[in-house]
Amino acid sequence: MSGRMRRVNESILQTLSEALPSLKDPRIGFVTITAVRTTPDLHQARVFVSVLGPKKKIARTIEALNAAHGVLQATLNRELRMKRIPQLTFEYDPTAEEAVRMTKLIDELAPADDDNES
Repeated sequence: MSGRMRRVNESILQTLSEALPSLKDPRIGFVTITAVRTTPDLHQARVFVSVLGPKKKIARTIEALNAAHGVLQATLNRELRMKRIPQLTFEYDPTAEEAVRMTKLIDELAPADDDNES
């Protein structure tokens, strides 16, 4: 990824992170934007989000974010000085959930440190 694309992705991530709390949709839960991947032609940007809650809550949040893409794109247009603002699509990022699952598995398999201290 070029330095320019990295800066574009970081700018979009920061601007969207600041704009999310202003959305009033009750379907949107606790959301963290984890990454943004913009196509080189700036036509599309995939926004990866982490959502706390069960799968049903995650699905509703992703649906609400995709429904609010127009408002968020308008915010990007206002905040960023770019010729073209990419079309946003939101996708769930399971990385945090997988990290918690792996930590639990490691804790279950690893012997307790207290047993070794005597």
